Amino acid sequence: MTTGICPQGHLVTRRSPLVGAMMGPAFASGCKRTASVDDPAMAGPLGEIWIAAPEAKVTFIEYAAVTCTHCAAVHSEVWPGIKARWIDTGRTRFALRGYPLTPLGTAAFMLARADGGRNDYPITDLLFERQRFWAFVDKPLDAMRDLLRQAGFHRARFDAVLADQALYEQVNRVQAGAMKVLNVHTTPILYLNGDRHEGALPADAFDAIARKRSG
Repeated sequence: MTTGICPQGHLVTRRSPLVGAMMGPAFASGCKRTASVDDPAMAGPLGEIWIAAPEAKVTFIEYAAVTCTHCAAVHSEVWPGIKARWIDTGRTRFALRGYPLTPLGTAAFMLARADGGRNDYPITDLLFERQRFWAFVDKPLDAMRDLLRQAGFHRARFDAVLADQALYEQVNRVQAGAMKVLNVHTTPILYLNGDRHEGALPADAFDAIARKRSG
């Protein structure tokens, strides 16, 4: 499996005809430059959505983009094993922080975080799994709309979410904070108990780090 990274594209705060509903500037990040990745403020106003027990000894935070091919590789090739060995067993807790690389990625994370994020992981899992069928086609926004019908997004609801300026700004605050405070400019970026790892970690490398951190 590749251990590459996806560089940031043009800024998600830039106006784009691709997602015409998402107009307007993003909020400036409210995070202090001295904050750590574990600071709850780094999750932005939408808050963290954790998987697994809060008492787990290992904390796994990932900055990822649903349009990043390396992130999709992590979630298809590495994530299932990590989840089975470390998260489902309660030894590690996980949070995905959206780091959109393009306006299309911003739209995707807005849809995942709609309704308080109650379907965040099912939607991001679906977007990673089907990435090549929507992210890299001639009309990606239309393809994403068609894909997310199975998640309950009929056209009017889909368009309404993308027109939600407050949600747009909230999603972008996570990305802006990561850039300003943590110097995140590519994806995926993985943090295990605060230690940073750039690129897609192979499963055996993740296991070795997690065993060391779990004592």
